[in-house]
Amino acid sequence: MNAAFQRLLTALRRPESVRSLTESEWDALLRHSRSAGLLSRLALDIQALGAWEALPERVRRHMRGAVHIAERQIRAVRWEIHRIHEALGDLGIPIVLLKGAAYVMADLPAARGRLFSDIDILVPREHLDSVEMRLMLHGWHGTHRDAYDQRYYREWMHEIPPVRHIERGSTLDIHHAILPITARLKPQTEDLLTCVQPIGGYVNLYRLGDADLLLHSATHLFHEGEWAHGLRDLVDLDTLLRHFGKQPGFLTTLDARAHLLGLQTPLRHALYFTSRLLGTPGGERNAHRPPQGPFAAPFFVQAFASAHPETSGPGTPPALLFLYLRSHWLRMPLNLLVPHLLRKSWVGLKDRDTRQ
Repeated sequence: MNAAFQRLLTALRRPESVRSLTESEWDALLRHSRSAGLLSRLALDIQALGAWEALPERVRRHMRGAVHIAERQIRAVRWEIHRIHEALGDLGIPIVLLKGAAYVMADLPAARGRLFSDIDILVPREHLDSVEMRLMLHGWHGTHRDAYDQRYYREWMHEIPPVRHIERGSTLDIHHAILPITARLKPQTEDLLTCVQPIGGYVNLYRLGDADLLLHSATHLFHEGEWAHGLRDLVDLDTLLRHFGKQPGFLTTLDARAHLLGLQTPLRHALYFTSRLLGTPGGERNAHRPPQGPFAAPFFVQAFASAHPETSGPGTPPALLFLYLRSHWLRMPLNLLVPHLLRKSWVGLKDRDTRQ
């Protein structure tokens, strides 16, 4: 773990520590936190401490800009969810908001300063056709028209191809499960739907239950092969654990739900890495026991540091390759995985040749 990444982690764990930063250290921290998608979050944490006026003016200027961008995105998410509810709310089925959209609409601390690239919803699989048709009538259209991509999503994955609004350009991911059909772990959507919580002011609009919200965040993070937002997602987990952990018996409920859904491994990853990197309470018992032994832990640390070249290191490319292959191995059996990766490699090479 290099000094630049350690400084970023220290600022996230103890925002008061930024008072002692030099000008060059501030330059680095601004770059690194922005690359990780965490500059607005860090700015709001510093504001909450009452340390805003002690910052250099040019630092405040960068942070104010980041906060304004995050606030604008949150307003856009609320508006977009209102439009989604207009399209789907009268279908008489549960529309469950996932990840960042759920944090925003439930006014959870994890929404503070958060940046977004898309909105995710979960619906029962048997209603996918009616959901897709209704969204199409309201201006959302598919983004993957290749026959192989259609088969990949609809036969093997936990979602249909993403849809994008033809006027607003917003992207919506429509899930029917939280892991692919072909994945080794198979949490059942029916079990998740038993604990959903309604979003106030809306009919048939929900979020996952408290424990399930955290378990889905952990499962998404530790089953993904793309790590551009890895540290941001780990900060989400830290915030959720600190917030829900105030409830009496929450960790016991969390363990019970993880066992019911078969998600003990991603939960152990979440508790271990939030405790180790962010000092999150509740994971102390796992802080010295890497979930999959000492071999894999350094790869994850490298991935969390990979958002900026100065926080990463020479071990980052092999770590990202290992986790990319691991994510595919977790989500697909070998008889599907090998042809899929070969096809992706061939398409990537063909696209590169076309660009040249």
